[in-house]
Amino acid sequence: MGTTPVADDLDPLHRSCLSGCHCGSLICCVHHEAKQIGIRLFQQDVTRRADTARKQLQIKVIDLEQTVRGLLRGFGLKVGDVSRGKLPARIRELAAGHVMLEKIVEPLLAAREAMWRELAKLHREVLIIVKEDQVCRRLMTVPGVGALVSLTYRAGVDDPDRFKKSKSVGAFFGLTPKRYQSGETDVVGSITKVGDAAVRTALHDAANALLTRATRFSTLKRWALDVAKRRGMRRAKVALARKLATVLHRMWADGTEFVWGKDPAAAAKA
Repeated sequence: MGTTPVADDLDPLHRSCLSGCHCGSLICCVHHEAKQIGIRLFQQDVTRRADTARKQLQIKVIDLEQTVRGLLRGFGLKVGDVSRGKLPARIRELAAGHVMLEKIVEPLLAAREAMWRELAKLHREVLIIVKEDQVCRRLMTVPGVGALVSLTYRAGVDDPDRFKKSKSVGAFFGLTPKRYQSGETDVVGSITKVGDAAVRTALHDAANALLTRATRFSTLKRWALDVAKRRGMRRAKVALARKLATVLHRMWADGTEFVWGKDPAAAAKA
């Protein structure tokens, strides 16, 4: 029988674990550490599934709206471009006078209203998760990155230690261009679109917001605008989305916040 190690003989990590145990044994320390890891993984899984549930419910609501539009189009009635708030009134206006069409449309509109109500509840719960998550709050310091983008990225990456290099995150989510090489042939195509499409879409939305809506100066936006001048806005958004994937991973891994940089005009005045 071997002797039980004491706290003085252990490294600082296990000594800190033993401080929370009552028996002082190494076996208890290991079980305590595994329990803490299990709790952390469970919380990450809940976060990921909550975000997935919100997305799926949103997709179902949009599908239902498109179904109603398709039904009306079959009768020669075009809904047109209207906001979601005014959509029910517009549909009822078009269906007025068609008895059978009214009976078909009303249950669909009632189901849509109920689904939007539940989606709003789930959306609020997701925002609460983001508010209590330190990683999400840190990622939201990047311009263009909001609550849903940060949560989607966090759920998609899951663990920053999965990637040895931050530059490989963009390729993991399909934001790098395809390349065909054979002999002297070297053709660069569109992006690969592999990996999680939700994360890729979220990063593209963040890039679009940074380029079109962010007003505060940042070196990241200046870099993207330079790319837009050379290659066009469409390619600049994709390049910026790939850049954001790298920046967000490095911030997460290092525990740092976004560095805005100094405006050259302001620096010249100083």
